[in-house]
Amino acid sequence: MPMLKIFVGTVYGGALDVAEQVKPLFEEAGYQVEIHDQPTLEDLTDSPTDLALFCVSTTGTGDYPGNFVPFARAIDERSPSLVDLRYGVIALGDSSYGETFCGGGRSVDELLAGQGAQRLGERLEVDAMETPMADDEAIPWVEQWIDVERLKVA
Repeated sequence: MPMLKIFVGTVYGGALDVAEQVKPLFEEAGYQVEIHDQPTLEDLTDSPTDLALFCVSTTGTGDYPGNFVPFARAIDERSPSLVDLRYGVIALGDSSYGETFCGGGRSVDELLAGQGAQRLGERLEVDAMETPMADDEAIPWVEQWIDVERLKVA
């Protein structure tokens, strides 16, 4: 059974809630799913990751949440080859912060691409000003992502 890992960067728990809400969709599609809410580089590189989903919120200054900083820093400093990694991004933010909107998700997307990883489809950016419950947008996006990218294996 292929492995999907969901890497979570969260401030108040919203991104973790999204991860928990979409997990069953991937299980129904035939994946074994692990959620990493204190992710480390080893979680990504030391065991097979057939597909990854990054659910990342953003601090007011456009930065990663505190629980995600060591993970992102390790990727940046160690520069692992991620050419075999296929991934998606669900970025959570608040458009009232202007240019820093969804900065955490946008930054991890750029970081992964810089290591050779391949994003499948478009990044989902959820605006808390328009969608207070992020899973209202995330669930249909994941359903469509699984379908459009032909990720179903069961």
